[in-house]
Amino acid sequence: MQVRDKLYIDGAWVPSTGSATIDVIGASTETVIGTIPQGTEADVDRAVKAAKDAFKEWRAKPVDERAKFIQLLAEGLGARSQEISETIAQEVGMPVFWSTMIQAGLPQAVMGSYVEIAKNHKYEEQLGSTLVVREPVGVVGCITPWNYPLHQIVAKVAPALAAGCTIVLKPSEVAPLNAFVLAEICADAGLPPGVFNLVTGTGPEVGEAIARHPHVNMVSFTGSTRAGKRVAQLAAETVKRVALELGGKSPFVILPGLSDEQLDQAVNAGLGSCYMNAGQTCIAWTRMLVPRADQDRVVAKVKTAAETFALGDPLDPGHMGLGPLISATQRDRVRGYINKGIEEGATLVTGGAEAPEGFETGYYVKPTVFADVRNDMTIAQEEIFGPVLSVIPYDSVDDAVDIANDTIYGLHAGVFGPDVESASQVARRIDAGQVDINGQKFNPVAPFGGYKQSGTGRELGAYGLDEYLEVKALNL
Repeated sequence: MQVRDKLYIDGAWVPSTGSATIDVIGASTETVIGTIPQGTEADVDRAVKAAKDAFKEWRAKPVDERAKFIQLLAEGLGARSQEISETIAQEVGMPVFWSTMIQAGLPQAVMGSYVEIAKNHKYEEQLGSTLVVREPVGVVGCITPWNYPLHQIVAKVAPALAAGCTIVLKPSEVAPLNAFVLAEICADAGLPPGVFNLVTGTGPEVGEAIARHPHVNMVSFTGSTRAGKRVAQLAAETVKRVALELGGKSPFVILPGLSDEQLDQAVNAGLGSCYMNAGQTCIAWTRMLVPRADQDRVVAKVKTAAETFALGDPLDPGHMGLGPLISATQRDRVRGYINKGIEEGATLVTGGAEAPEGFETGYYVKPTVFADVRNDMTIAQEEIFGPVLSVIPYDSVDDAVDIANDTIYGLHAGVFGPDVESASQVARRIDAGQVDINGQKFNPVAPFGGYKQSGTGRELGAYGLDEYLEVKALNL
């Protein structure tokens, strides 16, 4: 049980101006594993003032000096890796085997990447008689989700610090305990007071106060498209910069002409993406597009492979399958989508909405596969955020591209073809910010972000750093 009773503002742990607290519920135990302050608008005001006051000195520090602090933060994340992975396994439900590599390892890698990115970035360029300079945008409000909580925090905090910005962070109140670890690491690293501030609380109170605050120069939000629209609306009141990483309904196109071995590889890659973190992944390939002539063969392989994904205790170090969903609300929402798929005529191949046997406690959902899905069905259009795969047949490659693009989202996609060239040609036609080709893995320094209602702006790598820089022309 972690009792976190203070906020981190201006380099100190301070009580909230309010007295309310929020319980943090364990995904596999359904018990209270921690409490946090329910912050207030007044707390946001204090944090923003601290960040605004600290900005002048932080932006003036040489890039190499800011990079040294970032290196210390990366080392601090590495030193507390086990604590972070176990904390997030309890909060979110990702098995600790995966949590160690992803929930703890990825934030450390991303933080560390900005040491060299910051030092090597091009902050000035000469255009004829004009010197173009890039300067930090100012105070940044970061509002982050629960599914990859620390990764999404670091994907904002690291480039913002590298750029010379100061930060007010509101993590998800559903999985906030990991953010306190980062705040402690910032304090231990000697990060100057006010450069990083942590205010926990709800979206309608703390999140909205950050988004509309007149002294917040930029807000970076990751979460649902619905909530992102609200953030953008509030931010527009003060015409601040907005970066949004929102929902997805990612297609995975399996092209014709695959050998049986390649088809096995494609199915394994597709299910691995769809079921990662029990499907609670914005980039999950939840729509598997297959040639109509191959659908029966693919579905048989998918069924066999899906039924190898066992449910288990996320704190069991030997468990490599699926954990629970994060909450009862999310579990019930996903089960509702499964029932909707059945009602609309999709063929349930495996899984289903019933509670899995042996898991009376914890927010578990069976790994589920639907076949004969039409792209106009609810399960093919709306982000489910659970372990639910829709297999959609297509009649030609042009048809596959049309289906892949027939959604409001455009965050991510995958294409698997008989060779890289043919797959790449299709990938270029898909409206998505990132496309994996033939099972290629996630690159933590490649630009990440979406088309259409999946968001605006890019995170990670040099492109992520650019989001936190203003461009000024000095006409000499």
